[in-house]
Amino acid sequence: MPESDLALLIRAARAAARIATTYVGGALGVRYKAADGSPVTDADMAVNSALSDILRGARPGYGWLSEESADSDARLGAEHVFIVDPIDGTRSFIEGSDSWSHSLAIARHGQITAAVVYLPMLDRLYEADLGGGARLNGNALRASDTGDADSAHVLVTRPALDPRHWAGAVPRLARHHRPSIAYRLGLVAQGRFDAMLTLRASWEWDIAAGALLLSEAGARMTDRHGAAIRFNAPEPRHDGIVAANPMLHSDLLSRLSRKPPPQGA
Repeated sequence: MPESDLALLIRAARAAARIATTYVGGALGVRYKAADGSPVTDADMAVNSALSDILRGARPGYGWLSEESADSDARLGAEHVFIVDPIDGTRSFIEGSDSWSHSLAIARHGQITAAVVYLPMLDRLYEADLGGGARLNGNALRASDTGDADSAHVLVTRPALDPRHWAGAVPRLARHHRPSIAYRLGLVAQGRFDAMLTLRASWEWDIAAGALLLSEAGARMTDRHGAAIRFNAPEPRHDGIVAANPMLHSDLLSRLSRKPPPQGA
């Protein structure tokens, strides 16, 4: 029987982990991207190369979008597209933390159909296929049912809680944080946290896998204005992310200011 897309992503994620973990505690060759000053390491590039070989080798007709590859308009004409972050949470990886991840997804006509987020140092593998549910290490995921932002545990950075981002009072939520956006979305799908909020422009490779984990776990993810996200966009980033169960998602959206957010949120 041919290997399914989800099985392919799982195999690729585990291969990525074997490569990335060989760099832990060693020389990383850290440098900084001219475009935005974000760090990249030898490990990011080695993982990206391996993922490209494995995934595109298995599905040569699929398009390719990765944080660590030059983008090409060729992906826009593909029915299926790989959307990949070789190491999500590179700063965390550099610092020696264990909360970085590999984030892999496949989009078909703008919708995510298979997704994996793997944290090698914690041995946590989140997976989902469209219509087939979401799982963590084989156990089914379900988002929380907390409906009120004032009693919610939310993964959010401090700048997003500045009063200028809110139409009224800032919700009295309990703030938490994890460096990997993909991991944050997985934690919301898991029900360990009630919501994830960022008002910064969000790249597709950070959010694509998490989008399917969330929807299959009964949660909703949109941009900060409540618009659905269609993946493999010509400009593959979107205006903030609100992720939570439908009731809490609506509550957060109703409280956010409709004015454009200042830089740094």
